[in-house]
Amino acid sequence: MSELREEEKDVLEYIKRFANEEVKPLARDIDLKEEVPRKLIDRMKELGLFASYIPKEYGGYGMSFSFLIRAIEIISKACPSTSLVLDGALTLFGEPVLMFGSEDLKKKYLKRVAEGEIGGLALTEPGAGSDAAAIKTSAVKDGNDYVINGTKIFISNGRLAKFFVVDVVTDPSKGHRGITTFVVDSDAPGFKISRDIHKMGIRGSSTVELIFENVRVPESNIVGKLNEGFKVVMETLDAGRIGIAAQALGIAESAFEEAVIYSQQRKQFGQNISNMEGIQFMISDMATEIEAAKLLTYNAAERWDKHEPCIKESSMAKLYASDAANRIATDSLQIFGGYGYTTDLDAERHMRDAKITQIYEGTNQIQRVIIAREVMRELNP
Repeated sequence: MSELREEEKDVLEYIKRFANEEVKPLARDIDLKEEVPRKLIDRMKELGLFASYIPKEYGGYGMSFSFLIRAIEIISKACPSTSLVLDGALTLFGEPVLMFGSEDLKKKYLKRVAEGEIGGLALTEPGAGSDAAAIKTSAVKDGNDYVINGTKIFISNGRLAKFFVVDVVTDPSKGHRGITTFVVDSDAPGFKISRDIHKMGIRGSSTVELIFENVRVPESNIVGKLNEGFKVVMETLDAGRIGIAAQALGIAESAFEEAVIYSQQRKQFGQNISNMEGIQFMISDMATEIEAAKLLTYNAAERWDKHEPCIKESSMAKLYASDAANRIATDSLQIFGGYGYTTDLDAERHMRDAKITQIYEGTNQIQRVIIAREVMRELNP
């Protein structure tokens, strides 16, 4: 597995300090108030995090995807809601524009992301979750514009984003081959947030339902080609799943470390519970799972950096890291015993935050379908 560049390692040290000293102390309030404070977003902008992955020709620093994944992991360890602001802006908005956008579209939007403006992805609909090809939001050509109508749900960065990558149906007769991807500005007439969605975990992440009522978008805002948006969706999710794996990894690491420290302080039967074989087995299993998840996640990120096929690898990373995060959050809470079940400690929040990583960017059941399909294709091309 290749090493990060020295300057990337140096920046990660700054991010660790930011996460530990500025983000983590606010994590509980972020959960309670259901909002990432503006001062943290502004600090991420000051630290150049939004510019980190954007290429230099569009005002960024041109750091690697592997760097970005580690940054998401570090911030997620402190507060996954905060990391999702950065993750959504770069992997879910920036990446599809970077991969498929025209030069004009890249100059127009990637520079704004590098300057700290936030983007998002609007794909999911009330009747189209795992089945992304079932979307109904439509775009009809009118002169040099397209007019969009429909509804999107569970949209991250909803109230923060200045623009979204939006997937719509432009030719209903072609099924998934009739989907097109656009960039839509959030201040476009007819673009509305109909409601905020309150969640079990990652409560600080702004999640909304969007309504499009005759929203006019110029043809020049097509990402990629007309009726080829499904390809944009699938490749965007390949990158996004690695980001979610990193998020899950950060949650798991935080839950694990807190539980291990507690086990070395908590005394029962005249000794620290960390001396008990049952607790030691739990610790060893969790440590092993974290290391395995880390290797899968970093490997998928490296393949993405090298532009190597990574459909299987990104799904494996997301599947394993998120399943591991849920097991680890549960076992960590168990080590805390009754105290872990209270809101006095963070163990219960880690459990709540971990769950979503098994659901978004494609449920883990869908990941298993993808992995099986790719394995069979490799063995029987």
